[in-house]
Amino acid sequence: MARLDSLKLTIPNDLGYLDLVLAFVRKAAEKFGFQEPALGEIELAAEEAVANVIKHAFEAAEQADFDIIAERAPLGLRLIIKDRGLPFDPSLLKDYDPKQALQKDTAGLGMHLMKKVMDEVSFVNLGCEGKELHLVKRLPQKSIEEYFPGQKLEEEAGPPAAKVIQEKIPYDVRRMRREEAIEVSRCAYKSHGYTFFDDNIYYPERLAELNASEELISVVAVTKENKFMGHAALHYPRVGARIAELTFAFVNMEYRGQGCLTRLTDQLFSMEKKYPLTGVYVNSVTNHLFTQKVVVKYGINDCGVYLAASPGSWVFKGISGASKQRLSVALSFKYLQPPHRLTLYLPQAHRPMLEKLFANIGAVHSFRVPDPEQARIAEEKAAVRTDVYASESCAEIWIERYGQDAVRQVRASLHDLCRRQLGAVYLYLDLADPAAYFLAPEFEKLGFFFSGILPETEIGDTLILQYLNNVQLDYGQVQLLTDMGKSLLDYIKAKDPNLVPS
Repeated sequence: MARLDSLKLTIPNDLGYLDLVLAFVRKAAEKFGFQEPALGEIELAAEEAVANVIKHAFEAAEQADFDIIAERAPLGLRLIIKDRGLPFDPSLLKDYDPKQALQKDTAGLGMHLMKKVMDEVSFVNLGCEGKELHLVKRLPQKSIEEYFPGQKLEEEAGPPAAKVIQEKIPYDVRRMRREEAIEVSRCAYKSHGYTFFDDNIYYPERLAELNASEELISVVAVTKENKFMGHAALHYPRVGARIAELTFAFVNMEYRGQGCLTRLTDQLFSMEKKYPLTGVYVNSVTNHLFTQKVVVKYGINDCGVYLAASPGSWVFKGISGASKQRLSVALSFKYLQPPHRLTLYLPQAHRPMLEKLFANIGAVHSFRVPDPEQARIAEEKAAVRTDVYASESCAEIWIERYGQDAVRQVRASLHDLCRRQLGAVYLYLDLADPAAYFLAPEFEKLGFFFSGILPETEIGDTLILQYLNNVQLDYGQVQLLTDMGKSLLDYIKAKDPNLVPS
């Protein structure tokens, strides 16, 4: 198993220490497996980030220190630059304009360089605890095409290469072996071309590393001759999380009809896990009902709908009737352990539907209306985290701690995400805090509307609100299988502020 090393350097806000920082970052990156030219790119990003903190994060003549943290991520390196200096709103950053640079206006150049050389760049506001800049660099790894140089893979929209085997055959289901990760990548390609939402699936070494860190638990179906048939996995949002997503379910065309998905799912639910789970959730596409039928079979029940969650370019080989609009997904959840009884504060406008959704997943909680004096939020600064999924053109905003400026922070994040032309934004609110009751209507004034619930997240049982950024959506193309799913979609449609009343 890969070790999750973490190294920390604390330095004064003095540019004289910049060389020390770069030496620290280079040594950490070397330790975690990086070589040139990646080492130089990591140094460049660190130099820009640290110099920016020293120059701009504190008041003039203020003496302070801040931290540079280097962590081994499952796929590479994460640098965290954490300070408790002046508050910062990343949405106010100017985009770098090369034409203006000719006039010696280099505003935004540092951020431009960081985004160019790193795989992920994100800000986390921590309220009174300050703020963090996260820089992620992945180790160079091969895609599936590099494993088979000179070989031509099937055309993305072409017919299936193999005929379905009609007779039932014996096969085994077990944990994926490292050398089988390439077969998983090829299977994903055969099912979706290069359109699958999470590109980690196309990098076998990434799949192997994620399994080594236990962030991903992969199981495979293989014939008695050890020929690969299919794959499914549980993907933890982070190592040690209480819930995981049932995902990456693919079966090679010739083995469809052998019951692989059923046995793969059984294995994932029953096997011993290093990080025990409270529950499992599934995101099922809604342009066909095949996945939703499997979900229903396992008692994984509807609790939300993410509208316009993915580009309309997904390929579903062997499945007709694909839609070209942005894909919506049905969110479903199943407890693997009896849930604890919680006290939740459901926003009044949505309470009947929220009660139905919690009942639908088997949660029996106590629902309260907060006292008027609980409307006052004690903390001045909220802790708000934004996660961007560029390949999906969507983002998530998590309120990790409520504060008096929560609406302002969410508004600023939303403005920045819309400026970046992301199609959909999902906002998560912890319902165990009375602030959710009072703030949900304020967020809806920004254009957010109902999406559903997701229990047992890292911030608690959450209400999900969603925002569509100039997305044309035909609700008639969103297929839900169950009566609860259909009722929920009707409810969401009625709350959608983007629809013009007829």
